[in-house]
Amino acid sequence: MVSSLSGPPHAPAAAPADGGDRANLEFGRTVIERLDTPVWLFDIDRARVVWANPSGLRMWRAESLEDLVARDMSADMSASVRARLRQYRADFERNDARFSEVWTLYPAGVPTTLRVIFSGHRLDDGRMGMLCEALAEINDTPERLRSAEALLHTPVMITLYDPRGRALYRNPASRQARARGGEAFSDRFVDPADHERIVEALRTSGTALTQARVTTAQGHRWHEISARHCHDAVSGLPALLVSETDVTGHKAAEAQVRYLAEHDTLTGLPNRSVIAPEIARRLAAADRDGSRVAILFVDLDRFKTINDSLGHPVGDGLLVAVSRRLAEAVRAEDFLARLGGDEFLVCLSLADDENRAAAVARRILEVLDRPLRIGDLDLSVTASIGISLYPRDGRDLDTLMRHADLAMYNAKTLGCARWEVFTQAMKAEVEAQLMLESSLRRALEFGEFEVYYQPRLEIGSERIVGTEALLRWHHPTLGLVLPGAFIPFAEKTGLIDRIGACVLREAALQQRAWAAEGHDISVSVNLSARQFRDPRLAGIVADVVTETGCDPRLLQIEITESMLMGNDETSAATLRALADLGLSIAIDDFGTGYSNLGTIQRHPIDTLKIDRSFVATLETRPALAELIIGMCRLLDMKIVAEGVETEEQLAWLKARNCHEYQGYLFCPAIPADDFAELLRRQREILSAGGDRDARSPLWDLVPLVKRACDVDWSSPSAPSKVRRLEIGGAVEAFVRRDRD
Repeated sequence: MVSSLSGPPHAPAAAPADGGDRANLEFGRTVIERLDTPVWLFDIDRARVVWANPSGLRMWRAESLEDLVARDMSADMSASVRARLRQYRADFERNDARFSEVWTLYPAGVPTTLRVIFSGHRLDDGRMGMLCEALAEINDTPERLRSAEALLHTPVMITLYDPRGRALYRNPASRQARARGGEAFSDRFVDPADHERIVEALRTSGTALTQARVTTAQGHRWHEISARHCHDAVSGLPALLVSETDVTGHKAAEAQVRYLAEHDTLTGLPNRSVIAPEIARRLAAADRDGSRVAILFVDLDRFKTINDSLGHPVGDGLLVAVSRRLAEAVRAEDFLARLGGDEFLVCLSLADDENRAAAVARRILEVLDRPLRIGDLDLSVTASIGISLYPRDGRDLDTLMRHADLAMYNAKTLGCARWEVFTQAMKAEVEAQLMLESSLRRALEFGEFEVYYQPRLEIGSERIVGTEALLRWHHPTLGLVLPGAFIPFAEKTGLIDRIGACVLREAALQQRAWAAEGHDISVSVNLSARQFRDPRLAGIVADVVTETGCDPRLLQIEITESMLMGNDETSAATLRALADLGLSIAIDDFGTGYSNLGTIQRHPIDTLKIDRSFVATLETRPALAELIIGMCRLLDMKIVAEGVETEEQLAWLKARNCHEYQGYLFCPAIPADDFAELLRRQREILSAGGDRDARSPLWDLVPLVKRACDVDWSSPSAPSKVRRLEIGGAVEAFVRRDRD
């Protein structure tokens, strides 16, 4: 035991010593005791000196062995020294190693630099200790002493190799890092090519610097290695000085940063930054092989509804689950990435199987069809998929992705939960839409839009009591374009906001102008669904009323039944705000939507306009129109029939006490100046007492064809609905050619 060790170091005896052995042992003790060389035995595990000869006690500045044994050497021992001592113990355990090194010790706090020989020695309890012999005190320059100390403590691994790559010297850090004893320089490298690069750099420039994976006692690590030719200070022969720094942590951090930069943090899939180089590589390989590649755009259907209604955590969970399902549908060699939001991309190498793209698309729809468990919820989700093929649909990434995107949107348009392959027809359609959007923007900029007005007549008196503002587009090459050709697209692109605001302002200005001329008629303006859902609508209308100075009581807003679906409270608040401004509200195309009587009664609606489809079928299905009119009467609202085109239809509506009508039987939508002339002539007729038989004079007001010879009545393409008018003996024809 350490506490009982009082003599010089010795190995455990295998057998009792005879007389000669005892004499030799005694002689050895005497010699060691008399040596001027400091000798001591160090317990590495407990960091204490357990024995020292008198010279050793003097070197340690200890009054007695008991004083020295009581000292705890670990109190001010650095981590590098502690690690170095563990190296010594391991070397002593493996073989009968001896080391000669310069150490700086601190007896009683006084720095003392010695050249010390270290060797292993078993303690009484069998543990490995270290026998230390201080050959001489080193009285060198401070710089040399400090450099020797630095070599001991530095974490940089420094090794001196001979020309054959055998180690001549290793500092403690290098000894600790080596994988095995006798390791040559070339043995360090995991990849022999790294060693070859260093050798080549040394041959050409005498120095080398690189990062490489090396074999160490801790396994494979990344080291930054610096090597240079030099000479051995002992033999003077050529040598190689190598320093190594462990950069494994930096490499791991770089890899993590690179991973985060290249992968989606939510799903772990590659992100947009990886897509371009990866697909470019696959396209190049396909080009070399003469094979094909498919790009699939996968977009979840109605994901925004789930995200908005159930919250972003559920939405995020759904995206993670979907990414896993998509991984099930493709092979390991296929490329799957997240584009962003609810969009994913799949790149497939088709080889000779041109049907594989469609098969994978079907598989994706199948795996997504199974319910997804997100927390406590079972959710169902579908996807729309667009496919483009290389090289048929494009030879570069941008073109292929754009065409796959077009095919995906086409799939959504056709009803979602399906896949579509790109065709040139899709491209042509999109180009036409882009051209249309550009033309609409130009039309707004250059004032190509014009508001037409279709008269609304009181059935009993045949007097014009109102008008509906209808938009027309004077296209520079196509001529007059009706709203059905561009309003849906304007709604889709958001241009309807600007267009609708212009129509509303123009109608309000026109109402004020006609009122100033003494015409007490109302002007109705249609709102699109997008306009109606805009929370700023009431404020916009209020600004228009204030700016134009129109009479809000003679301004009517028309909406469709479908706009009342969904958030009833929001719809009610919007309608109340409009009604509070003094405007009247009409339901356009009544009977074609899904509203019920209760819904309509809850809103400030005063007019119902019967859709033209019910008027057109009066001869074949009059019961439907009868029912619609009956509903209007139950609601006690004004009834306006749209699309009246025959005398019979008008007579039928008059018999059912319908209040007003509009349609081609009297007049299509006409420009504001023509409508003003219509109002002026009506006032003249009424002032002359024409109200007793107002129907006939009013009917002669707006012929579209001034002369009968303007129409070839014998031609098969002659207008099908024409009203001939007798005015002053001349025949005029009223051609119903424009539709509103």
